[in-house]
Amino acid sequence: MDELADFTATRRMGLIAGIAIVVGVLAAFVASFLLKLIALFTNLFYFQRASLDASSPATHHLGYASVLVPIAGALIIGLMARYGSERIRGHGIPEALEAILTRGSRVEPRVALLKPLSSAISIGSGGPFGAEGPIIMTGGAFGSLIAQLISLTAAERKTLLVAGAAAGMSATFAAPVAAILLAVELLLFEWKPRSFVPVALASAAAAAARVFIIGAGPLFPMPVHPAFAGVDVLACCVACGVIAGAFSGLLTLAVYAAEDAFKRLPIHWMWWPMLGGLAIGLGGLICPQALGVGYDVIGNLLSDSYTAKAIVVLVLVKGAIWSISLGSGTSGGVLAPLLMMGGALGALEAAVFPGAGVGFWALVSMGAILGGTMRSPLTGILFAVELTHDMNMFLPLVVAVTVAHAFTVLTLRRSILTEKVARRGFHVSREYAIDELEILFVRDVMETKIASLPADITSSEALSTIEPQRDDRRQWLYPVLDDEARLIGSATYNQLTKWAAAPDKAGRPLHELIDGRAPTVLTNETLRAAVHHMSEMNATRLLAVNPADPSHLVGMIALHDMLKARARHIEDETRRERILPWDFIVPTWVKRVVPGYPRQP
Repeated sequence: MDELADFTATRRMGLIAGIAIVVGVLAAFVASFLLKLIALFTNLFYFQRASLDASSPATHHLGYASVLVPIAGALIIGLMARYGSERIRGHGIPEALEAILTRGSRVEPRVALLKPLSSAISIGSGGPFGAEGPIIMTGGAFGSLIAQLISLTAAERKTLLVAGAAAGMSATFAAPVAAILLAVELLLFEWKPRSFVPVALASAAAAAARVFIIGAGPLFPMPVHPAFAGVDVLACCVACGVIAGAFSGLLTLAVYAAEDAFKRLPIHWMWWPMLGGLAIGLGGLICPQALGVGYDVIGNLLSDSYTAKAIVVLVLVKGAIWSISLGSGTSGGVLAPLLMMGGALGALEAAVFPGAGVGFWALVSMGAILGGTMRSPLTGILFAVELTHDMNMFLPLVVAVTVAHAFTVLTLRRSILTEKVARRGFHVSREYAIDELEILFVRDVMETKIASLPADITSSEALSTIEPQRDDRRQWLYPVLDDEARLIGSATYNQLTKWAAAPDKAGRPLHELIDGRAPTVLTNETLRAAVHHMSEMNATRLLAVNPADPSHLVGMIALHDMLKARARHIEDETRRERILPWDFIVPTWVKRVVPGYPRQP
C-alpha cells in the first residue's frame, strides 16, 4: 500500500513546468503582437493609414463603401484557408481540442503563422469576433511547436499546448485564474498536478509579462458594488441565469444553423466567408458598434451608456452577423462577442430588475452567457470578476452562472465548442469523475478458486488433469507451482494443447517448457493498475500474488472482473433506497405516549 499515492506526478513535472513558464512569456508577446496586428489592419481597412494605435471600426467615414471591407477581408481569409491551411478556419478552441484529441497535440508550424494573421485580417476588416480564440490557438500552437522540438510524450505535448493556450488568454484579458480554469474545463480533460502545475505557471508568467508588454488589468474597471445586494436581487439573478441560458442556446443553434446552411450551397467553402462578410457589412451599416472586437462597447455597456433602443439593435445585429460569419468558417474568437451580447442583455434587464449599482446586471449577464454558452461555469464566474476586479460580485455571479449552465446542460446536448468537434466525428465528455477502477483493488474482485499445475508434470498429464474441470471454460491461464507451492511461471490452455500435440514437447515437464515470466499483479494494486499491466503484457488475465512475497499465488483476475467495478457504479447511479424510516424524525416521547404506536401497515 505504500506505493499508492494521491497523485502520479514525477520529477519530470519540474522540467515541463520550466518549459511552460517560457511558453507563457512567449504567449504574452504573441498576444501583444496579435492585438497590434488587429489594430494595424483596422486602420488599413477602415482609415487607410498604417498605424498600430487601437481604433474602432464604428468611427469610420466610408459610408456605404464600408460593406465591401469585410467582403475583401473574407476573400483573403478564404484564399489563405484554401491554399495555406484549412485549420485556420473557426474560432480557435475547437481547433485546439481537435489537435489534442486526434493529432497527439501536434500543431503544424504554418498554423502558428497563418492563424494570427488570418484572425487579424478578419477582425481588422470588421469581423464581429474576439481576439482571444485566435490567441488561444496561436499560444497553443507555439507551445506545441516547442514541445515538438524536444523529446516529449504526447501527454507532455498536450500540457505545453494547453499551457500556451491558457497563457494567451491570460495575457489578453489579464485574467490568469480564469485562464487556468478554462484550460481545465475545456482542454486538459484531467485534473492532475503533472498538467495543472505547468499550465498554472504558464498563465501566471503570461499575466506577469503582460504588465510590462501590454499593461496591467483590469480590462474593464468598475466601481465596487455592495457586498450583499439583497434577497430580491439574488432572486432576479436566478431569472437572469434562465434568460442567459435560453439566449445561449439560441446563439449556439444559430451558429450551427448558419453552418448547415452554408454547407448546402453549391459553391466551394473558400467563398463562404465572403457571404459572411456581406452579412457583416450590411450589419455594420445598421449598427457600426457591432463591428470588430468591441472592447470599448463592452466598457460602455458596463457603465450604462446606451439607451434601450440602441441596446436592442446591438444585440440583434451582433448576434446575427456573428452567427452567420462564424458559420461561414471565417477566423475569429467567441469570448468577446459573448461578453458584448451578455452585457447588452444585462443592460436591458437593468430596466426591469432591482437597482444594484452601475453595470451590475450587465456584468452578471456577461458571466451567465459565458458560463452557459461555453459550459464552463467556473470560468464564467472567475472571468467576470477578474475583468473588473469587483470581488463583491462573486455571489450574484455564482447564482446566475450556475442557473445558466444548468439550463443549457438540460436543453442542449453539446456546447458551441464541442459541437464543432462532434461534427468532425469525435465525442468529448465534459464530465470529470473518479474512475471506478481507482476505487477497487485486485483483492476485491479476484477469483481465489483456481486450478494450478505442478511443475514436474508433462503437458499431456496437465491436460488430462484440467479437462474434467473445464465445463464452464472460465479458466484459460494456469499457474505453474514448484514443490514448495511457489509460482515459477504459467501456461495457457492453448499452449498446453500445442505442447501436448508436439512429439518433442509432449513428454517434457512443464518447468522446462514455460519461460518463467508469468503475468502477475499485486493484490494491493488498483484495478486501473491491473488494466495497465494487461495492456503492457497484451494479456486478458493476470495472476494475483502476495505483495510481501510475489512467489505466493493468491488468485487470478480476468478482464471480465473489471466489470464488477462498472456494475458497482451503475448500482450507485440507478438504485434508489430509503435508508431511514419516516418515524426516525418522530421524538421518542411521542412514540411512548401515542397508543398503538407504531401502527402496523
